[in-house]
Amino acid sequence: MSLPEWAPDGVDVTVPNAARVYDYGLGGYHNFAVDREFADQLISAWPGILQVAHTNRAFLGRVVRWLAGQGIRQFLDIGSGIPTRGNVHEVVQAIDPAATVVYVDVDDVAVSHGQAILAENGNATAIGGDLRRPEGILADPRVRALIDFDQPVAILLVAVLHFLSDEDDPPALVRTLAAACAPGSYVALSHFTAVDDLGSEHEQVTKLYDRTPTSVRTRNPDQVAAILAGLELVEPGIVPITSWHPDPAEPPEHEQRSVLGAVAKRP
Repeated sequence: MSLPEWAPDGVDVTVPNAARVYDYGLGGYHNFAVDREFADQLISAWPGILQVAHTNRAFLGRVVRWLAGQGIRQFLDIGSGIPTRGNVHEVVQAIDPAATVVYVDVDDVAVSHGQAILAENGNATAIGGDLRRPEGILADPRVRALIDFDQPVAILLVAVLHFLSDEDDPPALVRTLAAACAPGSYVALSHFTAVDDLGSEHEQVTKLYDRTPTSVRTRNPDQVAAILAGLELVEPGIVPITSWHPDPAEPPEHEQRSVLGAVAKRP
């Protein structure tokens, strides 16, 4: 098949990709038939999964605005996915045009599109990188050009850690990232969690993801807390993403118990 102009050469269009599936769920168009077919299977298994995508995106926006309110002007968004509505740079640069953002993703489509839309933005870029190898991300000259690790940084790990196995040791990965940042930096995350009354739906979703290169693992609040060990949790702690600093100016969201959210500070 011929690839659209935005697709990098060599991209595999036979296997669904988590970033492109998420893009489709948010109403984007940087996805292929295999991603849309997989997303439709997810929706059939759990009709509420589209709400998960949108509430997670809203959580990201609230987190970025809150961090900007704390004076953070540097953002390293790892597992950023394909840039779509409510990008981190759009949110924070509306507050301070000098704020810097680096998007990191393992998916070539996400990186290619990110670089294209940021071509004229001197304070933001997108690079290829794997969360499982944080040292490579931290040492990348494109990261170093925009992020001064001697000043506070926000590390964003939104909807990415549940794609890592326990063998990948998420707590150690987060420790490595946090240790590279100045005191006063933050780590923000959202993570898929099990909900008793949605057990069958969650099980079907995880089984579907098991057929892709990125299996999904649920973790409970204690396990998420272990990932953030050594950091100081910001109130209200580890909570459903719809309960993390809801915006009083926005209509109340239906509680999203399937995804936990948290922000923690490096002392």
